[in-house]
Amino acid sequence: MKKNVLTENKIKGSKGFYLALGISAIMIGGACLFAYSEGEKLTDNQFNAGINSPDTAVDKKYNNVPKQTSTAYVVAMIPTTTTVTVTTAVPVIMETIPVEEVIIETPEEEFNEVIAEIDPPAEEVIAPEEPEIVETATPKLDNVRPPLADISDVMTAFSGTELVRNETTGSWQTHNGTDFAAETGSEVYVISTGEVTSVKKDALWGITVTVDHHNGFVTKYCNLAEDLSVQEGDNLVSGDMIGLVGQTADIESALEPHLHLELIHNGTFTDPMSALK
Repeated sequence: MKKNVLTENKIKGSKGFYLALGISAIMIGGACLFAYSEGEKLTDNQFNAGINSPDTAVDKKYNNVPKQTSTAYVVAMIPTTTTVTVTTAVPVIMETIPVEEVIIETPEEEFNEVIAEIDPPAEEVIAPEEPEIVETATPKLDNVRPPLADISDVMTAFSGTELVRNETTGSWQTHNGTDFAAETGSEVYVISTGEVTSVKKDALWGITVTVDHHNGFVTKYCNLAEDLSVQEGDNLVSGDMIGLVGQTADIESALEPHLHLELIHNGTFTDPMSALK
């Protein structure tokens, strides 16, 4: 087969292109190797210079650096300072001080103020003045004598506030006087000097004579017979006869003949035996 001129020229042109491409690759590789080698040297020199001279400025210019055909990347190693903080634990020594050795110096005035706040002094209690006691004689009846010749047989005693059963009505009530047993027709005497203030026939207590002794005492003589020896307004002396024992008190009609005697002091019923003793 015959080759024409265009074909030969084309082959020759292709070989020249590849040859030029190979040479260019070799040159680029050499340039990179050279730049890398020089960069390593420069880096070592700067690092050594930085160690020997701490004051060397980072931006110092270097001369006579070989011209590079390609861009070289230089990494400068900048010395740094590392601060290491070491913390040392300091042992804390706790010392127990006995209470006896603790002395607190406090001014006496401040100490007293603190004590006063904690425990305030008790207020002085002033006892009220006691009223003056005036001794007075207990009032009593003068020249007292028994209302009967014999008062030893007490049928029903004075009960005060205590309720007792009434033998006639069966009810429970207070007995405000003293019942002395006596035969019908027995004489009845006034026990102390006084004035007859009332003579009446009471619906419950029958024939009743009331004597005011003018010293806060009043006596009543009940269950008397109708034949009386006194009348209203008479002034009697201790021992004067008033009348006779009867059976006119319907409220005590179930009892044997007796004299019902009441003693009143300043409006309050009192035990007659207290005046007769």
